Amino acid sequence: MTKIPTKTEVLDWISQNPTLTSKRDIAKAFGIKGAARIDLKRLLRELETEGHLEKRKKTYRDPDKLPPVSVLQVLSPGKDGDLMAKPMEWHGEGVEPVVLLIPRAADPALGEGDRILARLTEVKGQDHHYEARLIRRIGQSPKRVVGIFRTGAEGGWIVPIDKGTEKDFVVAADATGGAKEGELVEAEQIGPKGRMGLPRARILKRLGDPSAPRAVSLIAIHQHGIPDHFPQDVIAEADAMKPAGLKDREDLRDMPLITIDPADARDHDDACFAHADDDPKNEDGHVVWVAIADVAHYVTPGSELDREARKRGNSTYFPDRVVPMLPDRLSGDLCSLHEGVPRACIAVRMQIDAKGHKIGHRFVRGLMKSHASLNYVEVQAAMDGQPNEKVAPFLDHVIKPLYAAYTALTKARAVRQPLELDLPERRIELADDGTVTAVNFRDRLDAHRLIEEFMVLANVAAAEELTNRRTPLLFRVHEEPSPEKLEALRETAQASGLQLAKGQVLKTQHLNQLLKAAADSEFSELINLSTLRSMTQAYYNQENFAHFGLALKKYAHFTSPIRRYADLIVHRALIAAHGWGKDGLTDQDINILDETAVLISDTERRSMMAERDTTDRYLASYLSERVGNEFTGRISGIARFGVFVKLDETGADGLIPIRSLGREYFHHDAETQTLMGSDSGMVIGLGQRVTVRLSEAVPVTGGLTLELLSIEGDDMPKGPARGRGKPPRRKAGSGKKRAAKEKRKVSRKRS
Repeated sequence: MTKIPTKTEVLDWISQNPTLTSKRDIAKAFGIKGAARIDLKRLLRELETEGHLEKRKKTYRDPDKLPPVSVLQVLSPGKDGDLMAKPMEWHGEGVEPVVLLIPRAADPALGEGDRILARLTEVKGQDHHYEARLIRRIGQSPKRVVGIFRTGAEGGWIVPIDKGTEKDFVVAADATGGAKEGELVEAEQIGPKGRMGLPRARILKRLGDPSAPRAVSLIAIHQHGIPDHFPQDVIAEADAMKPAGLKDREDLRDMPLITIDPADARDHDDACFAHADDDPKNEDGHVVWVAIADVAHYVTPGSELDREARKRGNSTYFPDRVVPMLPDRLSGDLCSLHEGVPRACIAVRMQIDAKGHKIGHRFVRGLMKSHASLNYVEVQAAMDGQPNEKVAPFLDHVIKPLYAAYTALTKARAVRQPLELDLPERRIELADDGTVTAVNFRDRLDAHRLIEEFMVLANVAAAEELTNRRTPLLFRVHEEPSPEKLEALRETAQASGLQLAKGQVLKTQHLNQLLKAAADSEFSELINLSTLRSMTQAYYNQENFAHFGLALKKYAHFTSPIRRYADLIVHRALIAAHGWGKDGLTDQDINILDETAVLISDTERRSMMAERDTTDRYLASYLSERVGNEFTGRISGIARFGVFVKLDETGADGLIPIRSLGREYFHHDAETQTLMGSDSGMVIGLGQRVTVRLSEAVPVTGGLTLELLSIEGDDMPKGPARGRGKPPRRKAGSGKKRAAKEKRKVSRKRS
C-alpha cells in the first residue's frame, strides 16, 4: 500500500522545492501512484482550505511565500540607494515581503513604477525578505485616471478630468469601490478593453464632490501623483528634532539679518543684510550677507526624512494650499527663519565692487536670528517714503544699504544681460470657502528684484565654491534654444514686423533686443510668450552646461533647501567641502547623484504641470458665471484642431475649435503657424487681436471654449458652416503661397 505523506511533509517539500509544486510533481516526489492520487488530492484540498496552501492553476504554493518567478513593481530607492520592489500579487496574512533588486551590468535602468518579471531568492537575517534578479521589464504601473464617476446598469464609467483624455473608462459593478453618481474618483486602468472598445478601470479612492472649491487643487494632486501625506515614521522623525545650538557654528545673532517675503509666505528660508565695504581696496563697494536655513542639520543622508524629501523633490504651491517637501515641524518651524528666534544657517559673505561684480566670497555655518520679518510691499513703500511702524526702525541702517548694494548689482546685470522677459504673474484670490473672488496680476517691485539678485549672487557663489574645491554637486542647467524653436520665434517676430538676426552665435542680448523692440507695442505680450516658449526646460545635472537664461557660466541652487531637494544637496556638498560635520554629502549621495538629478528634474516638472492645471481650473470656475460674455484677447497658438486665444482680462487660455471658424474649410500650415480659409483666403495667425464669446467653461477640466466674433476688427462671416472635413478648393501648394503672401502684406502693414 502506498504511503501518503503527512501535511507537514508536503509543506516542507513545497517550501524546499518552489519550482516543483504541481500535484504531479508532489506525487512523483513521494512515489504516489494509481488510486493513492485521490488521497493526495484530498490532502492538498485540506491544506488549501486550512489556508496553508494556495492553488494557482495546477500548482500549489505557500501563500505566505512568493513564487520563485514573480511580477514586481519597482519602488523608490531604499535608505542606502538600493532599488526595492513590491510583489504585485501578495495573498499572505503576514507582512508584505520586502524585495531587494540585484542589478546586473547589462540590465536596463529601472525607475519607480516599472513592472518587471523577476527570479526571487529567499534570504534570512536581512532587512529584506527576497533578492530579485531581473528577467525582463513588462511595463510601468497601471495608468491612473482621475475623473467623475457615472453610475450605469452594470457598474458605471469614469469621465476623465484631463483635457487630453477623450475616452471614458468602463467600471464593472465589483470595481466601483462604493463610488456614487457624480463623485470625483481616482482609478487605475485594468486588463484589456471592455465594451464598446473603452478601457476598463478599477476605482481606488473616492475624492468627494468635484464642484467643491477646495477640490480644485486636490484634483491636481491626485491627477499628477503628488505625495500629499507624510508616512508616520517621517512625521515621528521630524517631531523628535530639537533646535540646533551654537556648537561648531559662527555666532551671527547680532547681525541685523532680515527676511523679505510675500505677505502670505508660508516659510522663510533666506535672510539678508548689506553694508558699505570698509576695505580701502574696494572703494564704493559693498558687502552682502545671505543666510539660508540649515536644513541639512535636520535632514541627514539616509534618514526617513531624507528618503521622503528626495521622493517629493520639491514643494508644490497652490492658491489654497501647499504640499511641502518637509513636514511642518521643519518647514514651518525649525527650518523657518522666524523673527527673533535663533536658527541654524549656512551663510555666505560676498564682496561686490562699485560696478556690482562679485570680487570675493566666504561661506560659514552659523547661528542667526532674524531681526525682522518684512514683506515686499511694506519694504518698497518705505523706500518710496512711506515707512510703516514695523519697517521704520530698519530703514536707514538695513533697508537703504540693501538697496544701495542692489543698485550696484543692476550695473553688472546690465552688462551681463540675462534674459529680460516681461510676463506678469497672475494672482488668484480666494474667499474663505475657496471660491475665486478675483484674478489679478502681481506687481513687480524693486523689492522683488533686490531679493532675486541677492539669491542669484549667492547661488553663483555656491557653484564657484564647490567647483573650486572639486566637490561634486548638482548644477542648475539651462541650455540655449534649439534651432527649430529659434526659427519659430524668428517667424513670429517677422509676422509682427520685427527681426531676430540670423547667422550669429545666439546670446541673451539678441533676444533682449527683440523684446525691447516689441516693448510698448501691441506685440509685446506675444513676443514675450513666444520667447519663453522657445526656451528649453531648465534641469539639474552633475555636469555643468551653464545657464543660458541668466547668462551665467556656473550656477547652482543653494537658497531654498526647505522647498527644493537640489539645494539640500548643495548644502551637504558645502558641509563636506569645509569639513563642518558628519551630515555632509556622502559617498552614497555622490553615487546616485545622476539619478537624483533626473528624479528631481521630473518632480519639478510634475509640480509645474499640477500648478498650471490648478490655475486653469480656478480660471474656468471664475469665468463659468460669465458664459455668453464677450472678451478681447490675442491669438497665442495655432493647431490643426483650432486656435488658442489668451484673454486680456485674466490671462486665461481658451480654444476656438476649428469646426466653428466661419463657413469655410481652413487649411493648417504648421511651418507658418497659420490657418487659411479655402474660399476667402483669410489668414489667421499668431498675435492677431480678436474678440471672442465664451461659449463653455468647465471647471473640472479647466477647459474654456470660445467663439470667434472678429479678428483685427473685422467681423467673422455669419451663417451655418459648410460640412465638416470638406477639402479645400485650393491646392495645398497654392494655399501655402497665398498664406506667405498675406503674411508679408500684414508684416509690411504693421511695420
